[in-house]
Parts: sequence; structure tokens; C-alpha cells
Amino acid sequence: MTRPPLPAALPESDRTRHRRLREQGSLDRADLDAILDAGFICHLGVVVEGRPLVVPTVYGRDEGQLFVHGSVASRSLAGAAPVCVTVTHVDGLVLARSVFEHGVNYRSAMIHAVPRKVTDPAEKLEGLRRLTEHATPGQWDYARRPSRKELAATTLLALSLEEASVKIRTGAPDDGDGPDAELGLWAGTLPLAAVWGTPVPDPALAPDIAAPAHVVRRKGTRHG
Repeated sequence: MTRPPLPAALPESDRTRHRRLREQGSLDRADLDAILDAGFICHLGVVVEGRPLVVPTVYGRDEGQLFVHGSVASRSLAGAAPVCVTVTHVDGLVLARSVFEHGVNYRSAMIHAVPRKVTDPAEKLEGLRRLTEHATPGQWDYARRPSRKELAATTLLALSLEEASVKIRTGAPDDGDGPDAELGLWAGTLPLAAVWGTPVPDPALAPDIAAPAHVVRRKGTRHG
């Protein structure tokens, strides 16, 4: 189904309006896309039987929707109720001269939506393809596709990316031009980067089965 493109600017709503540290907020949809593309784990926040529940799960996306999946038995993926999905990347610690000014360099996105349960078989398969390719590009064509039974045992939800909030913090500590600059203490940032390692084969593999190229080439590349 063809959907009209979402506007380049994220619309402000009561749920997405930046009330604190507004200078770190962004209304640029390109920033939202970049944050989502850099990761593959999100945290899905729901209310189940009157209690808050936050579930980590994998995701994928197309131009206007986020796809999350899980077991049919998962209470958190029942759909039909508002949810909040967050994705966060930590880029480093901000170590200031005073503890009060310490912080974190980060990129985060918060998406508000009422999830739609994907039931059309073709759309469900496409959503799972996007989810798989988002985490490991090339894996969908390499591995066995889901069987009819496996598809039936999988819940896939689609969430609109229309309503979202983005915040990004970069740079040095904020106390370099204040009174604490005279303390003679070191201040700066401690960067953090996650890098993919060497693929580790399943011990049950025959020795002549090598890791496919799309997996091997991720070694040494950055995640996040």
C-alpha cells in the first residue's frame, strides 16, 4: 500500500514538545531516520493490566512505519492501545569540572503511536524482511524464510512514525567559561563506540561452512 510521504519537519504535539533542554531537541525528520537506522534494538513501553511494562525488542522500518515483532503470546504486543517506543545511542560521557555539569553525549528518539497488528501475509512477510535486513543486511536472502507455521506464531506490529520526539547532545562540557574553569581540573568527553567483532561459528557447523560475506564484512564496523 502506497502512503504519502511524511513531512520533513516533525510536528509538535503535547507528547513530543521539548520542555527541558530544548536546545538539544530536533524537529528534523532526517535526524529521526538517522537514529533509527543506526540501531536495531528499541524499548517498547506499554501499560498492561494497569501496570507499566517496558520490553526490549528488535525493529525495522520503512519510510513511514516502524515494525516490531514478538511471540503471539506476548502481552505487550496485543495492539490497539497507545505505546511509546524509544531508541537511544550513547556516544560518550561528558566529564565536567563539577559533578552538577556532568552529562552524556547521546542521540535518542521517542515514538508515540497506536500500533496496528499486521495480518496481511504479504505485508507481514515484507515487514519481517525489513526487520531482518535492518539488523543484518543480506541475511534475508541468505537464511531460510519463515514457514507458514512460524509466521502464524509471530506477531508483527506497525507503528506510524508521524509523531516522534528527537534529542541529541554533542560536544564538550558546559562549564568551560564559568567559575569552575579556574579549578585546574581536567574536563572533557570520554567517547564510547560499539564495534562489531569477529563472527563466531556455531560449534555444530561443519568445518567447511564459512561465514557469508555480508556477515564477515561487518567486522570492525561501528554499530550505533
